[in-house]
Parts: sequence; C-alpha cells; structure tokens
Amino acid sequence: MTVGSLARRSSRLAEVRWGERIVQIGSDAPIVVQSMTNTDTADAIATAIQVKALAQAGSELVRITVNTPQAAQAVPAIREQLDRMGLDVPLVGDFHYNGHKLLTQYPDCAQALSKYRINPGNVGSGTRREDNFAQMIEVACRWDKPVRIGVNWGSLDQALLASLMDQNAARAQPWEAASVMREALVASAVGSAQRAVELGMAPERIILSAKVSSVQDLVAVYGELASRCDYPLHLGLTEAGMGSKGIVASTAALAVLLQQGIGDTIRVSLTPEPNGDRTREVIVAQEILQSMGLRAFAPMVVACPGCGRTSSTFFQELADKIQRHLREQMPHWRASYPGVETMQVAVMGCVVNGPGESKHADIGISLPGADEAPVAPVFVDGERTVTLKGERIAEEFQAIVDDYVRRRYGAGLATELAQ
Repeated sequence: MTVGSLARRSSRLAEVRWGERIVQIGSDAPIVVQSMTNTDTADAIATAIQVKALAQAGSELVRITVNTPQAAQAVPAIREQLDRMGLDVPLVGDFHYNGHKLLTQYPDCAQALSKYRINPGNVGSGTRREDNFAQMIEVACRWDKPVRIGVNWGSLDQALLASLMDQNAARAQPWEAASVMREALVASAVGSAQRAVELGMAPERIILSAKVSSVQDLVAVYGELASRCDYPLHLGLTEAGMGSKGIVASTAALAVLLQQGIGDTIRVSLTPEPNGDRTREVIVAQEILQSMGLRAFAPMVVACPGCGRTSSTFFQELADKIQRHLREQMPHWRASYPGVETMQVAVMGCVVNGPGESKHADIGISLPGADEAPVAPVFVDGERTVTLKGERIAEEFQAIVDDYVRRRYGAGLATELAQ
C-alpha cells in the first residue's frame, strides 16, 4: 500500500460550504489545509485582507476569532468584502465563553459563517454549560452549519476532569496523571459529540479535535480518539512555537498520525515572528502533506545541502529563486496548467549526485562544483537537453522551466477542454 492510499479512520464525510464552494472533510476526501487569522476581527478590512492572503497561499478554510459584539457585527462585512474580491473560501467562527450569546444575538454573523468552532471547556459551568452548549448547537442546526467540537488541554472541562480524577483515585492501580488528562480530552470530545447528536445535529455535521502541545501526548490522544469514534478529525499541535521548533514539532506529530491514516484536516499552529508572514503556516502544512505523498500543492524543488565540493553559493541562490518563482506562479498555473503541482525540479550543486537527481526529476540542472568545468547540463524528462554557461544561467534555466510547464501541462489543459 502506498502512503497516499492509507486507510482513513473516519468514515463520515462532513461538508463546509459557502455559495457554490464545497470543502469536504473526512472519508476519502483529500486532507484539508486550514489556518487562522491573528487580526482583530472587529477590523473588517484588515481581517479580510489577511483571509485573502491565507486563502491565496492555499488555506482551504480560514478561521476567525469571534469574541465580542464588535467582532460578531464585523463578520458579515468580512464575508461581503471577500465575496466582492471573488474569494469563496469558507469562514469558520472561533467561539469561547460567550459564543451562545453572539450566535443568537447576531444572526447575520451566524449566517455568514460556514462553520462554528465550539470548545466544550469554555461554554460555561454547571447547568449553564449544558444550556449554553445546547443553544450553540440549536443555532448551528437552524442555519445548517457544521461544527468543530474542539477540546484543548489548556481549557478542559474541569468538572469532567475532577470526576475522572476521583474515579482514578478509586482504582486498585491508578493511572498516571498524564493518562487521566488524555482520557479527559477524549471523553470530552466524544461525549460532547454524542450530546450534539441528541440535541438534533446530524453526525455528518460534526468534526472533532483534541489539541495538546506535546508530540507524544498528541499521538496518544488522537490514536485513542480515532479508535472510539468515526467523526472526521482535525489535527494540530496547539501552541507549537516559533520558527524551526514549531515546524519540527508539528511535523513530527502530524506525520506519525497521518501515516497511521488518522486526520482529515490539519493546521500548523506556528507563532509568527514579530510582523512575520502568517501564510508560512499554510505553506508548512502543505509541504508536510506533499512530502508524505498525500497531496500535491506546488512543484517541489530537490536541492543538495552543499559540501566542500560546492564552495559557491550559486546553487543555493538558484534553488531559492526557483522555489519562490514556482510558488508565485501557482495562482495562475493552478487554473491554466492542471497537474503542474506534481512537477519536481532538481537544482544540484556538483557532479556527484547532480546528473542522477536531475534525471529523476521532471526537469533539473546540475551546476558545476569546485574544480568542475564551468558548465551546467539541463535534463528534461530524464534526457540531457542543453548545457548552460555564463552569467545568465539562472535566468535561462527559469525560462526553460516556464517553457516546460507550458508545453507539458498546457497540452493537458487542451486535452481536457477537448473532452
């Protein structure tokens, strides 16, 4: 069995809609990439601009915070602005504490959102918890909106946790505290989903998540969650962190679960650098899925790490330039050249693996290393075609790549249109 055909744990298929756009989550549907804005939602223009950037980067769902009356009032304006820009990306409302009030008091907000995220640990306490949760589910049913019941170990249902701890204390061999915490996460998610169904929500309108910030805890929790329900699962290592730490931790956790067939939609929760680009988390999520062979989003560049044979940084600069060029072209190429997202480009720095890797790629270049002849053979579909040299190797190779895309994938579009 190939990685791309792993059996999926969730048998249910949820749909998130806006207009004619339908995003399917679960069953055999492709794993969905999503992200979340970090703007003040009450600022409709700033939020719409960031939603647009995330959607154009490849986020198939975008979540926005809805935490105040001002934010709830801004949601319809955000949706209208996106519609005017021709962006049909579904918006997900993130609710905590006062979601039951906002969804009922601002029906235009409830209607403009395509999905609601509900945290059962933050909907109230005591009898109010049940009433508030029921109120949110009733609104979701009224507007026919799916919900993600998202449990987080930083905001667990304290009453449930206390009850499980009491049960554990009565065991002949009590579990470790971490095991009780994991059980509380799973029990809260599954129990809340069952209650939503009792309140009238169709099971096919429910997605679950149980987020933690430890790799091993995430793997254990989702393994148990997948074994106890058939709802689509949203994966993500919450509070993953900044930079390489966040990327490595998220990749380590998600890759293990995805390899087991667990997970139907993912988010990589990176802390951006000050004034950093929010779209980075979307690209990382895409690259996790593409590196595992589960989906293809943009042509990938294979490049060597460099060694004593590659004293020049030219191949590094070319690899970076080509990778950025490929991503920048994807909004146009995606519509004009179907299949181009599967293309592989090799940019190699010396003769050791350069020709071989270039032959394996769709198109590749083997640059001269130290003490090698100052020429760069180009390989197309495994065959050596031209040899580049001089100061314009980068520009000439980029032109060859662009021409290859037009010839190979443009022909595919013509065939598709003819049919």
